[in-house]
Amino acid sequence: MIDFRSDTVTRPSAAMRQCMSLAEVGDDVYGDDPTVNALEARVADLLGQEAAMLVPSGTQSNLIALLTHCGRGDEYIVGQQYHTYLYESGGAASLGSIVPQPIAVSADGSLDLALVAAHIKPKDMHFARSRLLSLENTHLGKVISPVYLKQAIALAKQHGLSTHLDGARVMNAAVAQGVAVGSITQDFDTVSLCCSKGLGAPVGSLLCGSSAFIQEARRWRKMVGGGMRQSGILAAAINYALDHHVDRLAQDHEHAALLQAQLSELAELKVESAHTNMLYVSFASADTAHAAASYLREQGILIASGQRVRMVTHLDIARADVLNLVQSLKTFFKAQR
Repeated sequence: MIDFRSDTVTRPSAAMRQCMSLAEVGDDVYGDDPTVNALEARVADLLGQEAAMLVPSGTQSNLIALLTHCGRGDEYIVGQQYHTYLYESGGAASLGSIVPQPIAVSADGSLDLALVAAHIKPKDMHFARSRLLSLENTHLGKVISPVYLKQAIALAKQHGLSTHLDGARVMNAAVAQGVAVGSITQDFDTVSLCCSKGLGAPVGSLLCGSSAFIQEARRWRKMVGGGMRQSGILAAAINYALDHHVDRLAQDHEHAALLQAQLSELAELKVESAHTNMLYVSFASADTAHAAASYLREQGILIASGQRVRMVTHLDIARADVLNLVQSLKTFFKAQR
């Protein structure tokens, strides 16, 4: 199947599997896995941070960051549509008694800093204690301006807040801007990097921060069940991805732009501008969207459900697959007329 639903659907290549099979391993909970230790040092250096910790998922990485930054009754300020608020099952509130303060997300994926400042609580027993500003880059594929990020971090520091970056796809942001990823991440207190999306590893995210922060975060990792044992097998896959799959993210961006250009020719669709490896397309009705998705599945193509559909390009999507999707939709709409 040609799968446009997400970049999480990538599968490890034969070469990546070979690296996994040959990985030197140990018990990572004891700190004995040499492949994990090397990967953590590599990613920390890459992101301009002191230390890093491998965890199973991006959701867990963000959760551990929030649990380490904030105590019971503390508050984190976050975008209304950001992953750490909307798509992680309310873990911070449910498991950490951490209070979210959501802010409307601007069209460019950022938060209005005047609104952020207005929602930072005064030091008063009546309010939750504002502790953390949590941002996201990319957001819905949109690259957040580096100037904005510096301003946001400065505002947080001015008010005594720490900063966390959900950088699940921050490598896409770096490649899109032609900059080293560390120039985006180094000034944040903590950063989460997901390796099982566009980078193409099968499992794994890394939480990065100061050495003291990561030492405390390891306790939370154990508590929420993220302590893995011979996880060098996974670290080896991520190492391979960092060696071979970063620069090629530009190809995913090109394919998303091609998809936008081709689908824009179809009057039956409302096509939004592509950002990095993501494109949003709206059908005239939910029924039409459902029928189109069913037809595409019959042609061996998967898209997400819904009237407004996110289409994502990734490691396993070739230019020919993009053109195949476009032609299949043309055929579908022609039969509907």
